[in-house]
Amino acid sequence: MTAPAENVIEHVIKPRTRDLGGFTVARVLPYAKRRTVGPFIFFDRMGPAEFPPGEGIDVRPHPHIGLATVTYLFDGEIMHRDDLGFEQPIRPGDVNWMTAGRGIVHSERTRDEIRDTDTTMFGIQSWIALPKDQEESDPGFFHHPAATLPEISRDGVEMRLIAGTAYGETSPVVTASPMFYLDVRMDAGASLKVTDEYAERAVYIVEGSISINGETHSENEMLVLASDTHVTVEAREASRVMLLGGAPIDGERHIWWNFVSSSKERIEQAKADWKEGRFGKIAGDDEFIPLPEK
Repeated sequence: MTAPAENVIEHVIKPRTRDLGGFTVARVLPYAKRRTVGPFIFFDRMGPAEFPPGEGIDVRPHPHIGLATVTYLFDGEIMHRDDLGFEQPIRPGDVNWMTAGRGIVHSERTRDEIRDTDTTMFGIQSWIALPKDQEESDPGFFHHPAATLPEISRDGVEMRLIAGTAYGETSPVVTASPMFYLDVRMDAGASLKVTDEYAERAVYIVEGSISINGETHSENEMLVLASDTHVTVEAREASRVMLLGGAPIDGERHIWWNFVSSSKERIEQAKADWKEGRFGKIAGDDEFIPLPEK
């Protein structure tokens, strides 16, 4: 007998809209009733957006602590710059993994070289909470071209393993804790059993619609799955989904602006450090996002 959908889906999250630097994001995590899925503590859908000549993305330099950011694009390009000296454009299928650790500053912009043309941008940015013993680790930045990531095929299903381990493959992206993150394209009528080797899992629908146990869900919904359940996703039409999750994080995390920490006092220190200019600087970029008043 097939379990009712409500027994395998704990939460259906419909995102809230936010404006960041002139473009709109749909914020999925954190969610009031579900703060994290595995180590994923933040999940934003960026776009799809179209920019006319002369415009683009301008997320000015800003700080992070206690987390790793994972940027993954479906369309367009973003130029990453940070205070470690890295400058790296990210394009569809690539992975930018930035470990903030004790503190890093970065910006995300459209390159001047392509601003005189029409540009697009569509992707996902997520934050990974670092284990407590790694929250004050050295910051770092790691770029992985799409061609270096494992491709996994099933009947009517093509997957790219962004990070972690799943379906017998391991991504070259070094993670801080056990997790998985997949970009999955499904033909209409195709089905896929969600890996069940992790306690916490979710399905995010990028495009199209899917069903689980006969219940249909549509684009821009995240379905948080119950643990210890066997779940099969069926594509009602040609669809693209992200599968994500991992081991639960090791205790409560606090989030304030761009800071994540197990310690409220550490966040207060980071706020003071940013306000007083004690973080690093990005060479050639004197702009910055001020510390929010609230």
